[in-house]
Amino acid sequence: MRNWLVASLVVVIAAVAALTLLRGADQPSSLPRTPDGHPNLNGIWQVLNTASWDIQDHQAQLGVPAGQGVVEGNELPYQPWALAKKLENFTNRGTADQVETKGFLPGVPRVMYMPLPFQIAQTPKYIGIVSEYSRATRIVYTDGSKHPEGHIDFWMGDSRGHWEGDTLVVDAIHFNDETWFDKAGNFHSEALHLVERFTLSGPDHINYEVTVEDPKVFTRPWKMSMPLYRRKEPNVRLLEYEAGMLLQVEEAKRQTPSTRNLRTTE
Repeated sequence: MRNWLVASLVVVIAAVAALTLLRGADQPSSLPRTPDGHPNLNGIWQVLNTASWDIQDHQAQLGVPAGQGVVEGNELPYQPWALAKKLENFTNRGTADQVETKGFLPGVPRVMYMPLPFQIAQTPKYIGIVSEYSRATRIVYTDGSKHPEGHIDFWMGDSRGHWEGDTLVVDAIHFNDETWFDKAGNFHSEALHLVERFTLSGPDHINYEVTVEDPKVFTRPWKMSMPLYRRKEPNVRLLEYEAGMLLQVEEAKRQTPSTRNLRTTE
């Protein structure tokens, strides 16, 4: 009797293990897909990290939550002059970060990990990415077209994508040198070249990787990676955060005497 129970248990365990393996093998085909067969990236997504403040490990400060880095190895291979520039940026970050002080576009890849959601709209010929931050927009062309010739100073660069299996691979160039990777002063030049990889790992998660190359600033390419999470709230949508307009409103408030001050001077 005991041997029969043991044998039965072994059969059940083997069956469960086989079923698990089969489900794992079938997982890619179970991903949501568009009519053309590619993984469906449509939706509203957002990171759950602190990379916008600092892409490397960092301690908490007033207004800055502590966070674990998203850089592979946690080190950025700056050239000596560039490391000095980064430290200068960090010292002057309160006024030098134009995203914070002027409401300028954040650039790429920073727009992908700001603490605000973004929406992906996927078609066979292009993929649109719109951020809640100032409606910063990217168009990733997947129609086989090439980058424009020459160098063009775009805030958000020029993005051309293709599919490698179930991974969207995006090549991005044509940047200006006005944006940073984060609020901590990590920066790049106009020679920035990015290769991004978007891999849908399940219905509600995208594995996002980006390889950064900039021979004017860094000694070698380096990589960041992080998950993107689908926003699941009922009726979720992008709202408005027009940074430039909000900064102008605050500036107008500072320059307009308050009612209390006017009464004091009468």
